[in-house]
Amino acid sequence: GGGAWDESHPRRLLAGLVPDQFQMCRRNLEVMHSIVRAARQTKSVCQKTFADMRWNCSSIQRAPSFSPDLLKGTRESAFVYALAAAAVTHSIAQACTSGELPLCSCGSVPSEVPGPDFRWGGCGDNLRYGLQLGAAFADSPLKSSKLGTQALKAVNLHNNAVGRQVLSDSLDTKCKCHGVSGSCSVKTCWKGLPNLDEIASDLKSKYLAAIKVIHRLIGTRKQLIPKEMDVRPVKETDLVYLINSPDYCMPNLHLGSLGTQDRHCNKTSLGSDSCNLLCCGRGYNAYTEEVVERCHCKYHWCCYVVCKKCQRKVERYVCK
Repeated sequence: GGGAWDESHPRRLLAGLVPDQFQMCRRNLEVMHSIVRAARQTKSVCQKTFADMRWNCSSIQRAPSFSPDLLKGTRESAFVYALAAAAVTHSIAQACTSGELPLCSCGSVPSEVPGPDFRWGGCGDNLRYGLQLGAAFADSPLKSSKLGTQALKAVNLHNNAVGRQVLSDSLDTKCKCHGVSGSCSVKTCWKGLPNLDEIASDLKSKYLAAIKVIHRLIGTRKQLIPKEMDVRPVKETDLVYLINSPDYCMPNLHLGSLGTQDRHCNKTSLGSDSCNLLCCGRGYNAYTEEVVERCHCKYHWCCYVVCKKCQRKVERYVCK
């Protein structure tokens, strides 16, 4: 299994927790499920979001023992920290709504005045509770850890907060129609969160625009400021990083790079998944694959469809 990311080893997971987290789980065992679910989602959503890039989030495979590139304050670790922090808040906020957690329920009724065509109702995601518990869980290991420098701690805490901020900003009004045969004469609305995929895609844009920072004394306290003088100041929605990443083209275990050999690339693409970019100019091998798909479908009155099966050959390309 994947260590702590695997529900069958709660002991392994607990072994990796710092005392504050351990206390929290003991007080509220049901939260543990939300956290394990968030960890799983972080992994799959990250891999899906970066499937077309040289770094395809492979570093997260062996979590919670992170590969070196996630321990040094790279752009990639900025993304992973932000996504994981958002995921744990998201998971807890929705667990309140679904009745999984005994200590919370639906989010409070929004303070905005409802429109003439709708009323507040339903069960909104409990973002407030999610933020409270999610922040306690995601930030406590950083506050108590002896690992890493002050600068790294500050960067990780900042990126956690970015993840939660992006999640908070995505809280949106969702509605359900009532009325005679689905006419929308009355709508019930509540505040809900989007899928984690949407949050990840926002964070991916922030990853691409991340700011390289240094931690330095400004007045009486240390702050994260851009390393290059001509960059605008860091906002609370900017991801930040300390060191440049490996290029992820060649395997280098010391740097946490797996390289892109044998990765599937897209011959017709012009983007990051193109064979040229993904294979870092090393070229690619082609092979053909037989695909079986449904074809020649006919609709029969009433009401079923009959299809044949067709085989076709598809060209696939993998990096050398």
